[in-house]
Amino acid sequence: MTPQSQFTVVAPLLPGREASLRVLLASLNANPGMADAHNTLLPFAQFERLHYARLVLLDDALQADVAAYGLPRPQLPACLVFMGDCDGPAHSLLAELVQQAGDGLREIFAHCAGFNPGGDVLAWLREHDRPVAASYINWVGRSVQQIRQESALAHALAAQVPRETIRSAAHAHSMHQALRTFVDGEVLAGRLVLTPPPPTPLEWQVDKLIHLLAVPLLGLALLPLLLVLSPLLVYQLRRRELNDPEICHRPAPSLLHTLQNLEDFDVSNQYTAIGPVKPGRFRRWLVTGLLVLINYACRHLFTCGHLARVQTIHFARWVFLDGKTRVFFTSNYDGSHQGYMDDFINKVAWGLNLVFSNGIGWPRTHWLVFGGARHEQPFKNYQRRHQLPTQVWYKAYPGLTLADMRRNQRIRAGLEATQPSDAQVFEWLELL
Repeated sequence: MTPQSQFTVVAPLLPGREASLRVLLASLNANPGMADAHNTLLPFAQFERLHYARLVLLDDALQADVAAYGLPRPQLPACLVFMGDCDGPAHSLLAELVQQAGDGLREIFAHCAGFNPGGDVLAWLREHDRPVAASYINWVGRSVQQIRQESALAHALAAQVPRETIRSAAHAHSMHQALRTFVDGEVLAGRLVLTPPPPTPLEWQVDKLIHLLAVPLLGLALLPLLLVLSPLLVYQLRRRELNDPEICHRPAPSLLHTLQNLEDFDVSNQYTAIGPVKPGRFRRWLVTGLLVLINYACRHLFTCGHLARVQTIHFARWVFLDGKTRVFFTSNYDGSHQGYMDDFINKVAWGLNLVFSNGIGWPRTHWLVFGGARHEQPFKNYQRRHQLPTQVWYKAYPGLTLADMRRNQRIRAGLEATQPSDAQVFEWLELL
């Protein structure tokens, strides 16, 4: 199994360079916000381990919301974020990017403060790679190579399977064997490739085991202190929940128009959002601890196709910025934006509240998990207002949803079964 990882390069822009950078980023696209996979500047398709990538500009417009707490607005520079989800270690993919698209990266990051086009680009990228507070991977170990090969297999079988009534179990087994023979011939001829999964890296397994044990042990060590402090913590939480301002007015029509023009070019979409954390150490420590727990759950529990009850997210991540005063969130999901939001409201509103209620202006919560995202229209206003246009977004397998990938995975598993039962053969044929 090949595990996945991510990189998140964040760099402030040089003054006066934002407009020219926007023009340059637009030149990478085939549709608004949708990358041309073979563009000459950053040809994403050349990197066969890359699932998703995006380039997005972050501004500090929402820092004005801190005025609701009587605080001066922090002045933060606009930033460029370059991020990706990949198979294997992200540091080696960054090295590949520099080796194969170094000139394009130099042209892009020449708009950023502190970047020297003649210097060590890889070292600079790694220096600006921000740690991820929490990340979600829909199916750990499902590589770009596997997705593409299994999609090709499913298409080949769909074109070959006889469209006739299955008369008996013996007939079904005969069809299964005939299709196995067909695929063997296609593989032998080089028209299909079905690469066996590689061994799981030992280093990754050890690291995962350490993380699996370390977080609960740390929790046990802190438990006595948390129990002693629990009355104070509950009081601090409820006092803030009752008094924190809501900022959920409708986003500007121009922002909505811009965001909607970047959506629905594929069966999947991207989401990018940013917002300031509510002021004070209490909220900063609370959201830090909650993201540790969410990352633990994503790493050890939600690894095979679902995040709680949501099954449409490919990859997602939370990243702290500016000394944990802002949180940056991104996701890649199937379906429409409206369906994505409704999925969260109906299935895991409590989960949204856990993290995002620590952001300035979130709809009012009760006891951290109640209310909040359950208030549908204020929540939808809030998330659209905090969403940012993604200037460049790349997907390695356009036209494929997670449901398609799950089906294709089952098709391959069923094909490779040497002695399937009658029920298994009938079920497998129904997938084709």
